[in-house]
Amino acid sequence: MITPTSSRAQSLVSRGSSSTMQKMGMCKQGLRGLRTCLSRSTPSSIGQGGRRGGQCLWAPAQEQTGVRGLVTSMAAAASGDAAEQKFDYDLFTIGAGSGGVRGSRIASSYGAKVAVCELPFDFKSSDRLGGVGGTCVLRGCVPKKLMVYASEFADHFHDSRGFGWSPAESIQHDWTHMLEAKRKELTRLNNAYKNTLGNAKVDLIEGRGKVVDAHTVDVDGKRYTAKHIMIAVGGRPTKLDIPGAEHTITSDDALELSRRPDKITVIGGGYIAVEFSCIFHRFGSDVHLVFRQPMPLRGFDEEVRKFTTDQYAASGLQMHPFMTPAEVKKQPDGKLTVVLNAKDGSKVEIADNDQVLMATGRAPNTKNLGLEEAGVQLGPKGQVIVDEYCRSNVPSISALGDVIDRIQLTPVALMEGMALARTVALNEPTKPNYEAVPSAVFSHPELAGVGMTEEQAVQAHPNLDIYTSSFRAMRNTLSGSPLRCFMKMIVDADTHVVLGAHMVGDHAAEIMQGFAVAVKMKCTKEQIDSVVGIHPSSAEEFVTMRSISRKIRGGQPA
Repeated sequence: MITPTSSRAQSLVSRGSSSTMQKMGMCKQGLRGLRTCLSRSTPSSIGQGGRRGGQCLWAPAQEQTGVRGLVTSMAAAASGDAAEQKFDYDLFTIGAGSGGVRGSRIASSYGAKVAVCELPFDFKSSDRLGGVGGTCVLRGCVPKKLMVYASEFADHFHDSRGFGWSPAESIQHDWTHMLEAKRKELTRLNNAYKNTLGNAKVDLIEGRGKVVDAHTVDVDGKRYTAKHIMIAVGGRPTKLDIPGAEHTITSDDALELSRRPDKITVIGGGYIAVEFSCIFHRFGSDVHLVFRQPMPLRGFDEEVRKFTTDQYAASGLQMHPFMTPAEVKKQPDGKLTVVLNAKDGSKVEIADNDQVLMATGRAPNTKNLGLEEAGVQLGPKGQVIVDEYCRSNVPSISALGDVIDRIQLTPVALMEGMALARTVALNEPTKPNYEAVPSAVFSHPELAGVGMTEEQAVQAHPNLDIYTSSFRAMRNTLSGSPLRCFMKMIVDADTHVVLGAHMVGDHAAEIMQGFAVAVKMKCTKEQIDSVVGIHPSSAEEFVTMRSISRKIRGGQPA
């Protein structure tokens, strides 16, 4: 448990410490009634604290901000320890991405005095540049989704012919216009996040933060002390260590290309590789997706993976399974050749690429952060090792988001931030709940799921009923698109609780977000069946699946 330095201080910030607060002249509302109580309290009734001429005497002169600085102030008031009064902040966050911003502003709303440091804004990250908003907002989820939207129009124009439209053959896409529009939106979001911190009374300090010790952070030569430090620096894209890797680009670069590549090879089998492959393919690029596994998207439900892979092929995406990248060579004309080792030992070359994108993973951004020198334990990838409350082995230092390498999703970092805020600011140790976290792949077609895969369910539940449905969406009956939808529900045959749901098709993410509530609340199949569907829609299939596709009993197909 993260606690103030004395047992008496701990009792002050506990919700159950009303008697102690009453003895100190504070109301039963605890933290919420602090300002009212201070106005009635005398210096003698609150030890080292009190008010004189409107000043909070337990904070340093430069920190006379009333309720801000609450945790440090109450600890100092109770213990009389002068060292406690020297903390500049209750919480200092390094990294203003989604998780860092959420944790900081929620902690501030609980009464803590909070600061967050972040690098200056740029569209590409580096050791000296970043920006408030972090990976998701500035060079991840948001700009990628904007490019997904942009690429979709090519299919819409094509499909419209089946509905009687005659789009002009001269329709062209202005890549520069899209890039400028995207940058304008990201700049707006960067400023919006800054305003959010300001409105929450969180101090934003621009610069590179580095941990000095358990309670000290250095930001470009200036040091700040804090009772708690939160590491929220996220991750960075990595490249394979092969000859010619310097000729390749990462996802950061792909979002900032000055022109659309006529031909691009994407190396990787994860969701980032798949999403960018589909984006460029729909824009009209000649795309080659290279991966080592038999199918992309390892970790997703196997049946869903197979169906999705078939759909990618039907859409015209060129995939190269069982291939290991060996080298990237620069041609005399400046184009690139990718050399691959095939499963049978032969070599395969993909030549004349304008770009080669390595989407081969991400690494926690802990290099040169000072964590190891401060005694913080790091894992083999550089991730911060934390407990179930996101606390490191150094009690005053916590971490969240991609830097702890658990579930690398923005909503998960937000959840962790809110939990950490309660743990640190309210002294209410709170565990993030990782059960039934939904996820999506914004490829073409889209994929989304929540809860267990069939493979996971078999390991935890011996008896399962599997419901599946594959169909051609109504839109595609006239558009001529060959793509199909797929839906799947995994049900515990003993309790009838829905353990997992998965979908491939248009708007899968939007549909799955709603269905995630049912899975999270442990709805039964009978309860799902009792819901009236919306017709005509693809989503209604989830509440009309009545026939069991297959049964598993005792962990084996029945």
